[in-house]
Amino acid sequence: MDAVVNATAGLIPSSDSDDTKDTSNSVVTFLASLVINIAVALVIFVTFCILRPRLRRVYAPRTYAVIKDKRPEPVSRGLFSWIPAVLRVPDTDIIQQSGLDTYMFLRSIRTMFIMFAVISIASAASILPVNVKGTMKLTGLNSLSMGNVDPRSNWLWVHIGFFAAIVWWSLWNIVGELRIYTHLRMWWLTHPNTVSKAGASTVLVSNVPKSLANDESRLRDLFSMFPGGIRQVFVNRMCKKLTKNVHTRDKLVKRLEKELTKYAIKCKKLWCKSQDTNSPYRPPARPTTRNSWNIFAKVDLFEHLAAEIAKCNRFIAKSANNMDSMERQSSALVMFNQQVGAHMAAQTVLDYRPFSMGQVTAGVNPDDIIWSNLEISPWSRRIRGYVTFAITVGLTLLWTIIAAALSSLVQVKSLANFEAFKWLRGNSVVLGIFSGVVPSLVLALLMSVLPYILRLLLYIEGTTTRSQIKLRMLHRLFFFQTWNVYLVTIFSSSIFQIAVKSVSEPGKIVELIQTQVPQSATNILTYVLLLAFIGAAKEIVQGVPLALRYLVPKLFAKTPRMMLKAEQPQDFKWEAAIPTHSLIFLMGFSYSFIAPIVNWFVMVYFGLFYLIYRYQFLYVYNDSTWATGGLSFPKSIKQILVGIYISEVYLLLMMVAKVHAGVNAIMRIVVAAGLIAVTVGAHLYINEVYMPAINHLPVKRAADVERTPALAREFPDVLDRSGDIEKMLPESQRCAYATFSSLVPAFVIKLVLRITGSAKPNTVDNGWDNAEDAMPGFAHDDQLFGQRQTRLSMADWQPLATSSNAYLARQFASPELRARAVSNLWVPLGDVLFEDLRREIEYHGQGTILFITQGTDITKAFKVHADTDFELDRAESSNRAELYKRMHNNET
Repeated sequence: MDAVVNATAGLIPSSDSDDTKDTSNSVVTFLASLVINIAVALVIFVTFCILRPRLRRVYAPRTYAVIKDKRPEPVSRGLFSWIPAVLRVPDTDIIQQSGLDTYMFLRSIRTMFIMFAVISIASAASILPVNVKGTMKLTGLNSLSMGNVDPRSNWLWVHIGFFAAIVWWSLWNIVGELRIYTHLRMWWLTHPNTVSKAGASTVLVSNVPKSLANDESRLRDLFSMFPGGIRQVFVNRMCKKLTKNVHTRDKLVKRLEKELTKYAIKCKKLWCKSQDTNSPYRPPARPTTRNSWNIFAKVDLFEHLAAEIAKCNRFIAKSANNMDSMERQSSALVMFNQQVGAHMAAQTVLDYRPFSMGQVTAGVNPDDIIWSNLEISPWSRRIRGYVTFAITVGLTLLWTIIAAALSSLVQVKSLANFEAFKWLRGNSVVLGIFSGVVPSLVLALLMSVLPYILRLLLYIEGTTTRSQIKLRMLHRLFFFQTWNVYLVTIFSSSIFQIAVKSVSEPGKIVELIQTQVPQSATNILTYVLLLAFIGAAKEIVQGVPLALRYLVPKLFAKTPRMMLKAEQPQDFKWEAAIPTHSLIFLMGFSYSFIAPIVNWFVMVYFGLFYLIYRYQFLYVYNDSTWATGGLSFPKSIKQILVGIYISEVYLLLMMVAKVHAGVNAIMRIVVAAGLIAVTVGAHLYINEVYMPAINHLPVKRAADVERTPALAREFPDVLDRSGDIEKMLPESQRCAYATFSSLVPAFVIKLVLRITGSAKPNTVDNGWDNAEDAMPGFAHDDQLFGQRQTRLSMADWQPLATSSNAYLARQFASPELRARAVSNLWVPLGDVLFEDLRREIEYHGQGTILFITQGTDITKAFKVHADTDFELDRAESSNRAELYKRMHNNET
């Protein structure tokens, strides 16, 4: 046990008997860490500023690789021109281009930056002078901490008052942010861009009884009880043989495209050579392959692949015509005529039998569903949940030992014992660098592996959508990091020192708490420094994507389709980023009153990341796989509350440790306990008032929009006014209240607006006398708003008003049932040189293979080129439509 404790504490700079030496080392460690982190960050930052205008594929893929409606304004080529450019972008533009999830994430980072900016200034003006003038005669960084103040001194009331003030202000900010988010989410849910999408009024129902799954009419009758009734019911079906055929077909198509592209390049080279030498052109020999039933016979590879693709496509077509014969699963998708009906169904107890239809998810995207997990029985899902939770807890505890073992290898004292590292002995500069940088770097690298493990566990558990996996990971990863990074690795050195020293002198435990605990501030600082400077620089320079953007196309992207895919913007790792930022908030808040120097670096951390994330989400990251309407924000708020709770318990323990100081000490304990009670009250208020209205659409909002449809388009008034659109403030003023009303009182904003002369109600006649004027495409039948969607690749975002029931039935089926019995080959065979080859492959494909030759060609350097602006999805749809038209004409 002692070995484990010592190994775990190995990551933390341990205390020697000589306190002066320790404090000196802490200063050297901190300064070395600060200099190294700033130097490396500056190099990386300057590198980004130089490469940004030259490498658009890495640093601005959203300017060309997404649909035009979501493309940001390009930035000039100046080194630092991107900074004012991203700061000038209005919040409403961020919501429009990147979505509400992105905006709320950026807003949370901005809020924490402002909070710590205020906390830093307040702490520097109040508790920092008290700490410096303390009488405990501590040196080094410890002289700036609360430990330098005599526990019997009345000056400790300054710390209590300071912490009480920032707790109150933080809770006030949290409540204000949730109030604003509630309005923004209701606006997002009822906005025409959301309502017009079929998935907005659809629910996924799991654990449907067989009696209902086999009788759709009974299922219809059940859900017709909700307002507006239902439009369609899709009972999911399963066909393993079809799934296998679809996967096989897709692999064959990918291989055929690759081989045809390779062959086209060879042909082009020989043709150019023949033109230069005035010799007759002879096409190169076509590739061959072994016959599947006779390994000694060789057949033409193109003909063989085309015939195999045709065989798979015929089976897919046959399966599509016999869908009723497929086995029905115990899950269904139900599409309502009204969005409010879907959200009411998601909140209703549908059956009295245990687990029957107990899991209902509203706002479903078929591409987000994990179809293989739908058939897991409720009992199996619960058992899996218990098992994976136990594994997560066990992994959390086991990780402590793993981190300790790795960290012990990079500890200076351990390395110095080896002959090869004897030069480290007595070298204070190198010792400081190793102690301040290397352990934190090892810890950060180790933590980067964890999200992949947790994601796998949640998948095995039977989670039905990928979005749910990401949302559930937020709390699990935060719990893991709080335990392993904060409580064990960073904070534990003080606990271990107290435990070891109190064994021989139990009477000194109180004194040890008040002297040893503040010394962990150095460890907090080194970790925050690492993430604030090197972490932020790593985020913006995109080192791995920088390499992959140029290596993948050259090494692996051999076809136009693969090249186009390689150009797509990368996804943001929401499930890993949010808990990490919450952890930094916890670190900073818990030491805000103990070591106020921490506040300044936490402020720098959130300030840098806010600036960088604004650029990344506008120009780099893709948001198409994460569209929950900001549901990660309430989880982030809960993690912030956990940080406040831990900080308050921390304060209470510190006051208890000073209880021998007399009546004043007891009063300070009472105040510290009272802060916990206040936070609990605020937490209960939040759970009662805001949380129920976040996950689903309130009936009142639906009624307000139905009565005044124009409200759905207008940016919300977050001050809970009457909702009269004729008296609504101009959008700029509403945006001002939404931006600042959680930070400062509303009357201050109103006063500023009045001074600037823009506080008059909006009395302009918008011409919205009815729904049709307010929202073009609105229909009064069973259709909703017919506005064109902005994401072309997601099936559930098809507008209801332009969708037939047959189309919706196909698009809300599983991927194998959605598969078309036609294969499109996107290859550079547009030249007349390849006309016979195309005709031959189409013949062997038996009418199930079509060619797309637009948007790609072979360059003069005999390289494949793919046009990133080419709309491949539209071309494939057009090809299929033309084929079906020809087939219909032939039948006629």
